[in-house]
Amino acid sequence: MKWSEISIHTTHEATEAVANILHEAGASGVVIEDSADPSRIHEDRFGEIWALDKNDFPVDGVILKAYLPVTTFLIETVKDIDQSIKGLSEFGIDAGENAIQTNEVDEEDWATAWKKYYHPVKISGRFTIVPTWEEYEPVESDELIIELDPGMAFGTGTHPTTVMCLQALEKYVKPGDTVVDVGTGSGVLSIGAALLGASRVHALDLDQVAVVAAKENIELNHVEETVEVKHGNLLDSVKEPAEIIIANILAEVIISFSQDAYSILPENGLFIVSGIIGQKRDLVKDDLISKGFEIVESVLMEDWVAIIAQKRSV
Repeated sequence: MKWSEISIHTTHEATEAVANILHEAGASGVVIEDSADPSRIHEDRFGEIWALDKNDFPVDGVILKAYLPVTTFLIETVKDIDQSIKGLSEFGIDAGENAIQTNEVDEEDWATAWKKYYHPVKISGRFTIVPTWEEYEPVESDELIIELDPGMAFGTGTHPTTVMCLQALEKYVKPGDTVVDVGTGSGVLSIGAALLGASRVHALDLDQVAVVAAKENIELNHVEETVEVKHGNLLDSVKEPAEIIIANILAEVIISFSQDAYSILPENGLFIVSGIIGQKRDLVKDDLISKGFEIVESVLMEDWVAIIAQKRSV
């Protein structure tokens, strides 16, 4: 089978949104080449992540690469992708030049292209993300391994917004907690919550492809007894209380269901949100406060923000 590599040069701000557009267009994975990666300084306590060659990365911004089968509908699909990215401006997201290129590749080349990009990476005190094809031996006795196959869903669990969410879960999940993961995507946050001892995790996503991908990753990590994946819009299908609700999605979407999150959480329950660009931090914080939340913590990583808010009685 022939595949078309769709390459999009965009901004750091638009990375997650463009990745989601590619995912919704039918891409089963997205490669992210970030201009900041070669010069990024990583904390020594997490060790070396991988050796990077500057020539493999853009001079500025981010290049996202996705793979779609070559069909008679491909031209229309690319046009739809272009229009969707241009539409991000309506949400206040600058996608930059939005330069799209296509290149035909053989299935064998596509199937192996992923592997040069992904290696085990320790992203917190306990969590290490490991691609399924890599051999990895835990370094610490309490280390938690999350296995992911980037071919299953966009993202590899190492984007700053995902890292901050996993670090927050590590800090706040207590054994026996019920956790709701809104917009689960690859299921990485649900897996993390289960490994930390949550007794029940509800993983929700509006996209059926993401639901399938999350189920595969959850089975891969042997937490299917704890994590239930459902197709659903935000919190519409959640009827029972949960100690923690986590959402790694766009700021505007967080604001759209923050009142529902407040209603579902018990007193002192936590609403952990990320996917927020730095310039929209105050917008989200002010909304959460207006809904009755108290801001416990706000974390910044590479111009991305995660906010931990707690429900207080009024």
